[in-house]
Amino acid sequence: MKVYEALAELFRCEQATHCFALLGDANMNWAAALEARGTQFIYVRDEHNAVAAAMSWARTSGSTGIASVTCGPGLTQILTALPAAVRARIPLVIFSGEAPLRKPWYNQGIEQKPFVEACGAHYISLVEGSGSEHALYANRLRDAFNLARTESCPVVVGMPLDVQEDEWSGGEVSAAIEPYLVPATKLVPTESELAKAVELVVAAKRVVVLAGLGAIKAQASEKCRELAEATGALLATTLPARGLFWQDPYYLGVAGGFASDTARTYLQQADLVIAVGSRLASHTSDGGKLWSADRVLHIDYEPRERSQGIAASHHHLRSDALTGVDQLLQATKAHALYEKPESDSSEQGSWRTRAIADEIATTPADSYHYAIEPGLLDPRKVISTIDELLPTDWHTVNSSGHCSWFAAQMYRRPADRFFTLREFGAIGNGLAFALGVAVADTARPVVLFDGDGSFLMHIHELETIARHRLKVLVCVLNDGAYGSEIHKLRAHGLADNGGLFGRPDFAAIAKGFGLQGHQITGSGDTTLEQLPELMQEFGQGDAAVVWDFHVSDQVVSPLIRRSHNIN
Repeated sequence: MKVYEALAELFRCEQATHCFALLGDANMNWAAALEARGTQFIYVRDEHNAVAAAMSWARTSGSTGIASVTCGPGLTQILTALPAAVRARIPLVIFSGEAPLRKPWYNQGIEQKPFVEACGAHYISLVEGSGSEHALYANRLRDAFNLARTESCPVVVGMPLDVQEDEWSGGEVSAAIEPYLVPATKLVPTESELAKAVELVVAAKRVVVLAGLGAIKAQASEKCRELAEATGALLATTLPARGLFWQDPYYLGVAGGFASDTARTYLQQADLVIAVGSRLASHTSDGGKLWSADRVLHIDYEPRERSQGIAASHHHLRSDALTGVDQLLQATKAHALYEKPESDSSEQGSWRTRAIADEIATTPADSYHYAIEPGLLDPRKVISTIDELLPTDWHTVNSSGHCSWFAAQMYRRPADRFFTLREFGAIGNGLAFALGVAVADTARPVVLFDGDGSFLMHIHELETIARHRLKVLVCVLNDGAYGSEIHKLRAHGLADNGGLFGRPDFAAIAKGFGLQGHQITGSGDTTLEQLPELMQEFGQGDAAVVWDFHVSDQVVSPLIRRSHNIN
């Protein structure tokens, strides 16, 4: 057995069921051996997309994502994806190979470790310090998986391509290993912290319970609902947890820079925000514009005083999300001064009135008026129309960029059918994210919302989607520009020609990849009125489709309007 075959066997022992890869000299033998052992390979057209797709696959499946690229230029292509995976805490193992040890010079040779570590990821060379003791390779690889899983982070694994060709001398590769992960421990808050938290809740009149991904992981959503109902509170989520309370009439949607007009109003009025299982990133409070830290009670394993350069919370309950919310709920009910606010009464500070529920249900996310040019569409209308048509059990993927604000308002659908990842602020990931979600759940269609600039960056992955016959509906909000850039340039009185590019015919491009495509405008052959028919056609079909919506470049998201004082 060759070393690369032993490594492939070790990956299979680590339950590597799927791998997103682009092959080169330093990983092709290993990949062929791993595929022969039953791992499903998704061969993409760009190294960056191998890692990006593994990221969305990992979060959707709940398992460690596996990707592979070759050494040198293959590895440097993934340096935009790595920081995003680090900040989003995605468990990944990426096999990259390395330049040969026994050659004095190799064209693609590069010191890979500094590049990876500069992104905040971990790098493990299987050969470094182990000489020819092959048994140590297995230990180092297991350490890589252990690190990825326990710290929820990306780990890049390197091994020189010539060493991979050596005969394996490390003994039998075990097909059965002990699981690394210890079940999450229950962390009970201290009596003093709990007493202080209860005093805050009892004294508050306008409460919002805000849940993040940690609440989802801890299965604390129902307890959050109970706490909100008991305290007369409204509900909200961070952007990644969008839709967690999608069936609750008092769910405001997402907090932060992507909050709707209604959500902003109530979040700013709240005298207590109970943040559950959230890192309280700067975006969540819109940089402190929605609430101040002295009005936040943070329930988390690691509650934060500061986050991303701003004060996050001044009140803390150190606990796992489920235990913390449950104990806070029970202790609040037992408090001598507790009196449950009545529904439909403004007395006692209850926000759970029919009027507020109606306001949440009927008020547009953004009511700002724009005069839309003839033949073009308002992106807000596009999203609301699609939202009415999409089945709630289909997956939706929200990319990054200016257009992502509009798609984020589709909060009346479940959180486990929604994926977004914006932690590094990079555009161009939409197709890869949709690809990863589609591979993780082949039973449901995936609907991607992307901008034209982002879509064009990796449009070649349409070929991958077509080759693997993945059922993905790509909705491109095509304003013929880099949306964020043109609005910022215009706001500062600068020429916008550096952000304007025109509108390629994405429907024709889709057909060039063997897919279906439709151009949807305000007055052409296909308009929003035809969407029900097109949606039914996609749902009954078995292939990917691109919908190219020609939207106005005059519509500015509220986030950009606020941050750049655009009236």
